[in-house]
Amino acid sequence: MSDFETVVCDVETTMKYVVRGEKATFHPGEREKSYWPVDERRVTIHDVRPEIDELSFERNGFVVADEPTDVTEFGDAAELGRYCRQSEALVQRLTGADKVVSFGPILRTNASGAHGHNQPAFGAHVDYGARTVADFTRDLLPSDEAERRLAGRHMLINVWRPIVMVESAPLALCDASTVKRQDLFDSEVVGGLGDFRRRSLWGFNLAWNPAHRWYWLPHMQPWEALAFKLFDSDPDAVQFTAHSAFEDPSTPPDAAPRQSVEMRTIAYL
Repeated sequence: MSDFETVVCDVETTMKYVVRGEKATFHPGEREKSYWPVDERRVTIHDVRPEIDELSFERNGFVVADEPTDVTEFGDAAELGRYCRQSEALVQRLTGADKVVSFGPILRTNASGAHGHNQPAFGAHVDYGARTVADFTRDLLPSDEAERRLAGRHMLINVWRPIVMVESAPLALCDASTVKRQDLFDSEVVGGLGDFRRRSLWGFNLAWNPAHRWYWLPHMQPWEALAFKLFDSDPDAVQFTAHSAFEDPSTPPDAAPRQSVEMRTIAYL
């Protein structure tokens, strides 16, 4: 067992929240039109490794999977398609879903020259809410099946994995059981983003609450995958897992750029 698996690495850093009560509006490619009133707060982000075996979708909104992949060329369309199938299989196994569909893969890096939505996303947010998840379902499935699936329980789950060990701009997740619905405020990506430019994308930004408990996976490896709920249609479940990239104060100046891949999936139970 390596040192990073035995030494607990909690960190204190600044988290970008939204000002409580404010709606954030993003205009892709037109930063001057965007509006996101930031409320910066000091938070402790806890090392999740000692608690991995206790995590669950139902209690925390996320899990950590020891899930190696043999896909290495994520820029190749055929290989990325194969990774889609692997992600679907993982989510089906984790949730017991009757059907899982994947869409919207994103490769992210903070390397010099990266821009737009391919950069790590700093700021506590939930990408999608019920309206946009329903839109995705109607895009991805035949109309009759889409309405039938939307009538039952469904979850949008993000599968997040580093392509190389994370040395900079790591990902933090907020334990969904510590987030109240009144902490979440609408956000709109006007006109969509990337492959989804037909309509606005609706999600949430998170407002600060001292009850929030944040986690990260120090020195996260390519064989480790974070699977977290962006949305759950069950109102009695924990529904939304807020997340954000953050600045780790212990990151050395010569740290390698973050390279990660994330896959959106919808699990229909």
